[in-house]
Amino acid sequence: MSTNSEYILVLGGTGKTGSRIVERLQAIGAPVRVGSRSVDPPFDWDNPASWAPALLDVHAVYVSFQPDLAVPGAPEAVRAFGEMAATAGVRRLVLLSGRGEEEAQAAEQALGEVGLDLTVVRSSFFAQNFSEGEFLAPLRAGQLVLPVGAVPEPFIDIDDIADLAVAALTEEGHAGQIYEVTGPRMLTFAEAVAEIAAATGRSIEYVQVSPEDYAAALAEAQVPDYLIEFLGYLFTTVLDGRNAYLGDGVQRGLGRPPRDFAEYVKATAADGVWDAE
Repeated sequence: MSTNSEYILVLGGTGKTGSRIVERLQAIGAPVRVGSRSVDPPFDWDNPASWAPALLDVHAVYVSFQPDLAVPGAPEAVRAFGEMAATAGVRRLVLLSGRGEEEAQAAEQALGEVGLDLTVVRSSFFAQNFSEGEFLAPLRAGQLVLPVGAVPEPFIDIDDIADLAVAALTEEGHAGQIYEVTGPRMLTFAEAVAEIAAATGRSIEYVQVSPEDYAAALAEAQVPDYLIEFLGYLFTTVLDGRNAYLGDGVQRGLGRPPRDFAEYVKATAADGVWDAE
């Protein structure tokens, strides 16, 4: 590791958004450090002793909090990290946040009070959750079951988040901005699944269940209680209609419109990701 370079630290650098940001930064020759428990030096949100080594010779950080900014203690942890980053000489932070989440906005405020240049990317629901997360196996099996009704959501393509984060990490003019990022149109989960089915030529069904039945099914599958509670919060609170409007963050931050869900579906279907098991 060179001590002559100032690194960009990407927390969650092996995750959905972080891995894409790392790839883009490497492509433009930026010195990158991946923040993850699986790398050296490791970074672990639950182990503050791991933060200082990861921050050595770093001037900018992409902050993605795990497991989510909505969990108790997140604002305090984010503030503590920000204070340590400031002491270490970091000058710029880009925070991945969530739309319509009071807890996430408390974390935004906490990090903003540290006094560094801060850009907030306040995200809608990831389009890639259908292909790179818990929804993939059910879609391959032909049925996605969730406790979400006919609430429209402007799904955001993670590639747009990565492009915006890289711009904010490497360019001037983004400090102090809150970019609320969404796709260009809204779809219900049933409509999103229908578009995936049409693109794959398969019969894939969306089924709405009650939050209680969903939680019971997760418990039967031995999903940890904290994750059941978080998913219940996500599907019954964040997806209660409060976010059923479009944001202009991609346009403002990148000078172009966001990618449409249909573009994501076409490209993903062509890769065979949703082929039947």
